[in-house]
Amino acid sequence: MTHYKLAIQGFGNVGQALASLLMRKEVELEREHAITFTVTGIATGSHGRVINEAGINLVEAIELINKNGSLESLPNTSGVDDPFEFIKNCKADVFFENSPVNHVDGQPAIRYIEQALLCHMHVATANKGPVVHAYRELTELARAQGRKFLFESTVMDGAPIFSLFRSGLPGAKLKSFRGVLNSTTNLILTRMEAGESFEGAVKYAQSIGIAETDPAGDVDGWDASIKVAALVTVLMGIPLKPQEVEREGIRKLTSEQIRTDLHEKKRWKLVCSATRDGEVVHAQVRPEIVSPSSQLYNIEGTTSLIEFETDVLGKLSLCETDPGPHTTAYGLMADLINAVRAG
Repeated sequence: MTHYKLAIQGFGNVGQALASLLMRKEVELEREHAITFTVTGIATGSHGRVINEAGINLVEAIELINKNGSLESLPNTSGVDDPFEFIKNCKADVFFENSPVNHVDGQPAIRYIEQALLCHMHVATANKGPVVHAYRELTELARAQGRKFLFESTVMDGAPIFSLFRSGLPGAKLKSFRGVLNSTTNLILTRMEAGESFEGAVKYAQSIGIAETDPAGDVDGWDASIKVAALVTVLMGIPLKPQEVEREGIRKLTSEQIRTDLHEKKRWKLVCSATRDGEVVHAQVRPEIVSPSSQLYNIEGTTSLIEFETDVLGKLSLCETDPGPHTTAYGLMADLINAVRAG
């Protein structure tokens, strides 16, 4: 039995879901994986950063955040102003990095992860930025430190895309992939099929917490592009930035156009794809009409699906329904188990 100290950077919906999942799975983690844990540090952007080497009460921490309180009011904790001092002093074995995504350069999450690895921590992140902007550097740094840098939750939440290729498909070469990877736009398009306007569908997605206040990252294809870049970078071994993905969002589509095509058994989807040609990859995100013969045709609401084509198995698909913070949290917990199992 090994006891691990954990630190959580970012305690919004995903961070809280992770804390809740760890508490719910505590007995199973001990019984099935010989893992016991305490959370020694929690850092937020607006509710403080605190450390308690004896362990933070996660129930109280979640209650405080939901009441818009400061974590620094938690008993027996020490507040830390500087994020790097927080990482250095939390004494964690595993660092969860869940700060907001920066599509442009992946900062400051890349620096946070570097600091955690230098402090001899395994790192699990749901942040796509560090994967597309510093995958090789962070992986090499982790290897040099004898630690793991894992990121299962960055694409399709907890669906095991990266671990599938890392562990389940040894020797397989990815030739291409195609799928629906942005659940927000898929929900918007599904509602527009029922006659709702683009603006109305976006407002609905915002009302249930799926879309941000500024929905541009989703509807203009940036979230999908950074996921494509992450998949190409890691699974095809060719570094690709989201700016290098041919990108078109869904703003130009109208409910009238979508419904007319639906009557002809054609559905619009924001399709992500990449095809390898030697050492070159052609990657794009764009609205496409799909027919009933396509696996993407029946993907509705927030469901996502990706189809891989490899050189050994032909085509292989993964589908995820009802994603949310709870599924992202599972990917992070899976990374925890895989990190300590391997290291």
